Amino acid sequence: MTSVATPAVSTDQAVPETHRISLADIARAHNVRFLLATFVDMTGKPCAKLVPVAAADELESGTMGFAGYAAGLIGQQPQDADLIAVPDLASFTPVPFIKEGLAIIHCDPHVNGQPWPYAPRVILKNTLARLAGQGMQAKVGAEVEYFLVNKNDDGTLSTADVRDDSPRPCYDARGVTRMYDHLTSISEAMNVLGWGNYANDHEDAAGQFEQNFNYADALTTADRVVTLRYILNILAEQRGMTATFMPKPFTDRTGTGLHFHLSLWSGAEALFPGDDGGRGLGLSDLAYSFIGGILEHAPALQAFLAPTVNSYKRSGATTSSSGATWSPRRASFGGNDRTHMIRVPDNKRIELRSGDGSANPYLAIATAISAGLDGVEKTVDPGLPSGPGESKPGAHLLPATLLHAVEALRRDPVILSSLSGDQEIGKYYADAKEEEFLSWHNQVSDWEIRTYLTSI
Repeated sequence: MTSVATPAVSTDQAVPETHRISLADIARAHNVRFLLATFVDMTGKPCAKLVPVAAADELESGTMGFAGYAAGLIGQQPQDADLIAVPDLASFTPVPFIKEGLAIIHCDPHVNGQPWPYAPRVILKNTLARLAGQGMQAKVGAEVEYFLVNKNDDGTLSTADVRDDSPRPCYDARGVTRMYDHLTSISEAMNVLGWGNYANDHEDAAGQFEQNFNYADALTTADRVVTLRYILNILAEQRGMTATFMPKPFTDRTGTGLHFHLSLWSGAEALFPGDDGGRGLGLSDLAYSFIGGILEHAPALQAFLAPTVNSYKRSGATTSSSGATWSPRRASFGGNDRTHMIRVPDNKRIELRSGDGSANPYLAIATAISAGLDGVEKTVDPGLPSGPGESKPGAHLLPATLLHAVEALRRDPVILSSLSGDQEIGKYYADAKEEEFLSWHNQVSDWEIRTYLTSI
């Protein structure tokens, strides 16, 4: 998160070395008056309490309780004990560009004094602990795409910039300029936080943008994705727009992805570069096994990488107004080729491209690492990389709907058990996603009226 988590204290206010730096100390050093004590449920919804700094000690000591069932999909029933938000001081993030004196701090939900295994941030930390047990750490970069839209009186969506109507607007300098105030406010916010924003693009669809920041350790990047979504939502609302991460808000346009760049390290040593064995990508055997694990578990992974009904309108699209969907249909890997599920832009990282804007970053990263680690432990060989725009005949076809993804998850014991090592948590998630699919399926759509009303 922010690089200013530990306050610089002036000599006239020096704190004795025996005094532990508290959350209240950090907040006051940054002129923060209120804290958003935040966690997300399994859908990625940000849940928070607004805590005055005067009560920061109570927050830090574990007295801030949430009714977990009311918070959302997080493994609780109405009769269960409170979720207690335990703040991670390293995640302290001042956001004065949202409200002067406000900061976000990410929390790990606990129940009865123990980390709650259904909580997405806890799930990711458990996965990273397993990785650390094998002497490895994960670094992750994320590409956050989104649309800027307005909701019309009739319930339809329109592009917030009415002049942004080209069928192929990607990188259009005029579209970026018209959204200059919004894009620069987000860029400046990221840079104030020390994230290293390095590019702000008009993406492939009218109304679609992407704003990039430097990679970091896996937990920090997941926290930053959650924080950035919040910042984008609030600053867009302040300008009368809606920022949406919905995978496919427009039938005829490219959908919204959330791509992850993954690499494994042992301390300062990058583990993905290697002798390659003649496969042409400059990767180590460990990297190929990691890729093999992801490809082997790809259908089940999609329940986390593409976790909504709408996700499969994006991944199932055959074309868009621009001529490309940028969404893989099969579990393939290759070089610097954006048609693959796994793109290898260089020998230091892989890009996982099948995730979309609705993915919960904690769950997506945790399950992808679990799949890759399973490949490493089993020394899975993914074979030769596929050529441009190609996939192997035996490559898994990615699920066609959320229900197909849920069924793949239930058939995959490795991914089903990847949430805090407990298969029951995987089953809970699968049941919830099946219910989500059936809830949608039970709604009569305009398409059905048009197709069936007078067909017989």
